Amino acid sequence: MSAPDTRPRTATRDATAPILEVENLGVDFWVAGEWIPAAVGLNYVVRPGEVLAIVGESGSGKSVSSMALLGLMPANGRAHGSVRLNGEELIGASQSRLRQVRGKNIAVIFQEPMTALNPVYRIGFQIVESLRVHFPLTPSEAKTRALELLALVEMPDPQKAFDSYPHQLSGGQRQRAMIAQSISCDPDMLIADEPTTALDVTIQAEILELLRRLHTRLNSAIVIITHDMGVVADLAHTVIVMRNGEIVERGTVIEVFARPQHPYTQELLAAVPHLGTGKALETDPFQRAGDPVLLLENVDIDYPKRGRVPAFKAVTDASFRIYPGEIVGLVGESGSGKTTIARAAVGLIPIASGTMLVAGQNIAQQNPQQLRTLRRKIGIVFQDPGSSLNPRFPVGESIGEPLFLSGQFNQKQISSRVEDLLDQVELPRAFRNRYPHELSGGQRQRIGIARALALSPTLLVADEPTSALDVSVQARVLELLQEIQSRLQFACLFVSHDLAVIDLLADRVVVMNHGRIVEQGSTEQILRAPQDPYTQRLIAAVPLPDPEAQRARRESRGSRA
Repeated sequence: MSAPDTRPRTATRDATAPILEVENLGVDFWVAGEWIPAAVGLNYVVRPGEVLAIVGESGSGKSVSSMALLGLMPANGRAHGSVRLNGEELIGASQSRLRQVRGKNIAVIFQEPMTALNPVYRIGFQIVESLRVHFPLTPSEAKTRALELLALVEMPDPQKAFDSYPHQLSGGQRQRAMIAQSISCDPDMLIADEPTTALDVTIQAEILELLRRLHTRLNSAIVIITHDMGVVADLAHTVIVMRNGEIVERGTVIEVFARPQHPYTQELLAAVPHLGTGKALETDPFQRAGDPVLLLENVDIDYPKRGRVPAFKAVTDASFRIYPGEIVGLVGESGSGKTTIARAAVGLIPIASGTMLVAGQNIAQQNPQQLRTLRRKIGIVFQDPGSSLNPRFPVGESIGEPLFLSGQFNQKQISSRVEDLLDQVELPRAFRNRYPHELSGGQRQRIGIARALALSPTLLVADEPTSALDVSVQARVLELLQEIQSRLQFACLFVSHDLAVIDLLADRVVVMNHGRIVEQGSTEQILRAPQDPYTQRLIAAVPLPDPEAQRARRESRGSRA
């Protein structure tokens, strides 16, 4: 028996008929004895070959309304209205019918593949399982088709990926594997929920190009949920803007970007950082007065052998410095070593050779007690707030924990400081009593930033601190960091793959590739006149938040290829 045909089903589907029709869709949650609306009166249509982008801040209802299409609601949630997929009503459908629809007719590409993929099963098994649930295939037939799908999403080595566990793949490869699983049954519609948020700009460009080619080849529809306006400009045909559970604006991507009508849309677009708008550093960064807060000289960092994973050198001969009041952006793709340096700067990873000074002290020579004292001068914001916040603590306790452990504050002072920090990151003070799972991803990241600033650090290490934030919230958080830094004059190591954010925020930029620093200098020099070919490729891969300019760049790139 042959594998399922994954070509466009033009013979059985009217190319002009809508794939998805949403009418007066509402989503409510039962909280504290009453129904709280999360989405109200949503109406939209998606046709074959169309890419619809739904944008809005965390809590706007964009993700929860899209999950309601599939009946993926928590126990305290309900959906009402009408959702028709190829003319079939899904609201009120049985769970058995929804299970048949999921994957075969409509599939989801989730934001974080590491949590969406089962960590105890190999990639190949998970794709094979999806195929065999919906089609009467033998294991060998399903395996053949799974390898074809991995090749279709341009996995570098399909057989190796098939035999690998999720943790053995890079972020971009995991996202490709999840896309392969999502398209395995040739769904009519893909829902892509922040599919490129955690990816480097070069990998993001590859994934967006992959989605564009697949959607053209399969003639499927895509609903993409994102806060990255560059992604919207690059991929979408039409745009819906949501706020507080309601649609406040809709139109073609050209109309929304060029002539936004609603004040919220105008604010949203104004908050988008643009590459090329940063300020040049007027002074020579190596002629600053005083001692650097962070200094690296010829630093090597090794990871020891663990089980079957051999030892390897993650960072080689790294040298740079950060002075008080200065922000240095550390950029590069996944695996370049930038997060390794950030973790070494706070004493989480030992250095193999070279010198690393933090606040004038050699971090490699600190005993555990001295290291604990030194860490009071360091704040760190992790990339994933969901795993860095204790799920058993209210977030107010998480923010106040550094203050408590320092032994320098009484309970009243801690409580007051926690409220001040919540004000600074623009969260209601009542949030101090909520648990991490009760907050959105962007809200959890703001809690992480508040905690890092609790002790007014001398050095702030920020590892992708704005990757989960909406553009308007991101803009405010970046302004906040600049305001606090101008007052406290702390040094900041800012690790990010968002070069527009680096351009807006950083005084200098350090570019890493395969564990080595390939270029460093002022932001103006690196982002406007890069010398290294790798830096040039990084900058060329950044999507422009302008549909016309991005299309021209894409066509130019295609003609050169």
